[in-house]
Amino acid sequence: MNLIKTLLVSLPLYFLSSSLSSSSTTIEEYHFPIENTNHVDHEKFLMALGNMESGNRYKVVNKWGYMGRYQFGKATLEGLGIEVSRKDFISNPELQEEAMQKLLQHNKEKLQTYITLYEGRKVNGILITESGVLAAAHLAGFPNVKRFFKYGNDFKDGNGTKMTSYMKKFGGYKLNI
Repeated sequence: MNLIKTLLVSLPLYFLSSSLSSSSTTIEEYHFPIENTNHVDHEKFLMALGNMESGNRYKVVNKWGYMGRYQFGKATLEGLGIEVSRKDFISNPELQEEAMQKLLQHNKEKLQTYITLYEGRKVNGILITESGVLAAAHLAGFPNVKRFFKYGNDFKDGNGTKMTSYMKKFGGYKLNI
């Protein structure tokens, strides 16, 4: 088995570039399986995402009204079936963690086709991983992630943060979803 891994690692890296029809998306495909030895666990993903969103502070509300550790909007919470006041949400860390898990599951269901198709490939220069795709969906919403894969569009939030920066920064985590 070690010989096989050694041979795979020592093989030259070839890319197969292709474009989606009517799209400006470029895809680079590796000709051998990609092994990411830097996988970390689900909790570290949540810590990193929470740190990026709020400094891991549960009681934070930003100038646009996004709340809690993961900066949830009221509409997103309602879409997840969570109807609660701002005060009740920011004072309930357990509810915030439950909401994040529900959102990850929801976005994974909506984006599974794209995760299956592109994981381990580079799209527009970004190595696609499940955790990167789900982090991007947290920032931009799953429809914007679909637009990225279909047309190469890169969403920016109100702070100017690009969705693809989340794909890069949060790629390679092993999630339990």
